[in-house]
Amino acid sequence: MKHSILFFIIVATLLVSCKDEVLPKPKAMLRLDYPTAEYMQTGSDCVYTFDQNTLSNIKENKDCSLVLDYPMMNGSIYLTYKSVNNNLDTLLVDAQKLSYEHVVKADNIVEQPFINHEDSVYGMFYEVSGNAASQSQFYVTDSINHFVTGSLYFYAKPNYDSILPAAMYLQNDIRRIMESLRWKK
Repeated sequence: MKHSILFFIIVATLLVSCKDEVLPKPKAMLRLDYPTAEYMQTGSDCVYTFDQNTLSNIKENKDCSLVLDYPMMNGSIYLTYKSVNNNLDTLLVDAQKLSYEHVVKADNIVEQPFINHEDSVYGMFYEVSGNAASQSQFYVTDSINHFVTGSLYFYAKPNYDSILPAAMYLQNDIRRIMESLRWKK
């Protein structure tokens, strides 16, 4: 009897002591997967063309200002066209001022210059991090005749952590727009 009690105590101790320590689970992040981007060239009557993501719907205004709507992501890229008529300095200041209006809510704004000498496309891409209204801004120009500004907006209250996957996806689209933009002759 003495041996069976001792055996029972040893087995019980081993069973209790072999459990893993209970640790709290880390907070999980929402995983949003978007399809690989496929592009087609815009077929508008505007003075510029670019590669448009096939997930977007384009809405064109008379003045060559466009809205690329992404219903899957609840956001849009707004493009505004202006002619350059000895007012390039004013257009540049306005575009830069628009980008830095978000500095109040933004944690950081990173400027990334863009230069394409071959096709006369020059510009700046602004990546905005934090709870700002717009996560990205940009402008491109040929410095003589054409000037296009663009802004990314989501149809939701800005919460950087929640919209980050969609913002990163659409920032890649904006870079593609800048890289593929061509002025019609």
